[in-house]
Amino acid sequence: MFSFFSKKHFLIDHLDGFIDIHNHILPGIDDGAKTVEDAIDLIKGFNEFGVTHFICTPHIMENYYPNDPTTIASSLLLLNNALKMSNLEHINVAAAAEHMIDSGFEKILNDKQIMPLAKNYLLIEMSYLQASINFDSSVNKIKSTGLFPIFAHPERYAYLHKNLKAYAKYKNDGLLFQMNMLSIGDYYGKEVKQTALYLLKNNLIDFIASDVHRISQLNYLKKISINEKTLMLIKPIIEKTIYNFK
Repeated sequence: MFSFFSKKHFLIDHLDGFIDIHNHILPGIDDGAKTVEDAIDLIKGFNEFGVTHFICTPHIMENYYPNDPTTIASSLLLLNNALKMSNLEHINVAAAAEHMIDSGFEKILNDKQIMPLAKNYLLIEMSYLQASINFDSSVNKIKSTGLFPIFAHPERYAYLHKNLKAYAKYKNDGLLFQMNMLSIGDYYGKEVKQTALYLLKNNLIDFIASDVHRISQLNYLKKISINEKTLMLIKPIIEKTIYNFK
């Protein structure tokens, strides 16, 4: 018997007008786009299915990607100039950052060298293998500054997969959750997908984004299909993301 919930939808068919709040499109400053040409190719790919607004979030990570407002602004200027040269002036690109909670984070916060999203949200991450020792204290300090911390891709942290109750604790501590679109496919593996679906079904996800680094990931995103039931869980999150960051 045909089930209403068995119908498949391509995720990208529901992204027209979406605002991508987490990606690595800015060229030459982290493990994302290496060149301006790479960045333009990514933007053109998104443009094909109606995504024209981006908040770029390069890594700020001690010893690996020591970015700051100056390096990020310089890369953004380079990209915006290239967009004009490529007749892509309808594309809207802003910049923030994805902040690793490491030993240098609190100094960056104290020195006001952070890069918030839409002025009052801060995108943060940890290692995928173990929690940062200073994670809880850093979250409290972020909140004390009046910012709302957004926990990037919570479904990807392997040490949380066997401790799903920890997600509720993080939510109770005031963290907002941002899920990666690629997690709904099998791109990061079955455990990540299962955890993403768990978080969706338990209404724990606040925002969604691409976290795209390279064209191969964008091509994978184009192929992701979901059933009607999952689409009904994701659509309100898409709408909430647009509403909060437009």
